[in-house]
Amino acid sequence: MPTAAMHIARTGLDAQDMRMRVISNNLANVNTTGFKRDRAAFETLAYQVVTSPGAASSSESKYATGLNLGTGVKIQGTARIDTQGSTQQTGNSLDMMLDGDGYFQVQLPGGQLGYTRAGNFNRSPEGLLVTSEGYQVQPGITIPQGATSVTIGTDGTVSATIPGQAEAQQIGQIQVASFPNGAGLQSTGDNYLTETAASGAANLGVAGEDGRGRVRQGALESSNVNVVEELVDMIETQRAYEVNSKMISATDDMLKYVNQNI
Repeated sequence: MPTAAMHIARTGLDAQDMRMRVISNNLANVNTTGFKRDRAAFETLAYQVVTSPGAASSSESKYATGLNLGTGVKIQGTARIDTQGSTQQTGNSLDMMLDGDGYFQVQLPGGQLGYTRAGNFNRSPEGLLVTSEGYQVQPGITIPQGATSVTIGTDGTVSATIPGQAEAQQIGQIQVASFPNGAGLQSTGDNYLTETAASGAANLGVAGEDGRGRVRQGALESSNVNVVEELVDMIETQRAYEVNSKMISATDDMLKYVNQNI
């Protein structure tokens, strides 16, 4: 039926519009520290089974293929692509990135824990290591008043040089969180992810061990968005949208012909 074809084309328009939103968000965050691009995944809608494969076509034979009519498409979900972003050297002693898998753990308002790849940290007036929003990095690290320099090792060990002391003093250790299924983390905005039933519980450990990334001081991880790739995907999405739009126009012409001539 022409109306069925029009409905199927409408689902295509909806799906391509949502894919364009995903691409737009990727491009908007091309300069966001630690951002991971998303990819839209499609799936078919339910099929209308007219003739089942294997059904009897006569008393002595069966259909080899059957007749199944699709009813359209929809976005199944978005998958976060966790490839490593490029390294951006900053020279700031409190900037850090993870070279490999894992996340920094942060205490969000209300007691919830958040996880992020953005390591642009600061020192609060109380000396605590915090994010730009003032959220405390977990486990908590306090930088002594008057410390002249802060050194962070690849295993996350944090040391501070204090006037009057010959050697640097260890003041804490950055721990890295890993998850059984990192793709199951929920994006909440502000560069934070939260734990879900799909991600599994966070497993804190030492950087560089058990598959966790190493900490790099004085550097930040750039977004892993590839502008050229996103632009190609955008053109592809636009063309698919146009094809579905033409299908609606063609279906409308068919209905017009029927109404005018039958």
